[in-house]
Amino acid sequence: MKNNIILLIAAALILILPLYLHHSKENIEFAGADTQAEAVIQEIRPDYQPWFESLWSPPSGEIESMLFAMQAAAGAGLFCFGLGWMMARSKYAS
Repeated sequence: MKNNIILLIAAALILILPLYLHHSKENIEFAGADTQAEAVIQEIRPDYQPWFESLWSPPSGEIESMLFAMQAAAGAGLFCFGLGWMMARSKYAS
């Protein structure tokens, strides 16, 4: 029980601390790796044109975030299922 409480406090700190530290700085926006890479490319070669455009763009940032979260959850679920299957297979094999 004590270990669970310690883990919950650690998880809360991991979630809250970056937001608190980021809040203290002004005029800084969160940006993804794609946005940062695009800025660097534009700085190096301003005349660069992308090879292709996206086939579909989500209508809003919230939907894009939801799709990303669903993809991450599906990947984590498959990974954990595979890990559990391998552990159970090795446990019951002998």
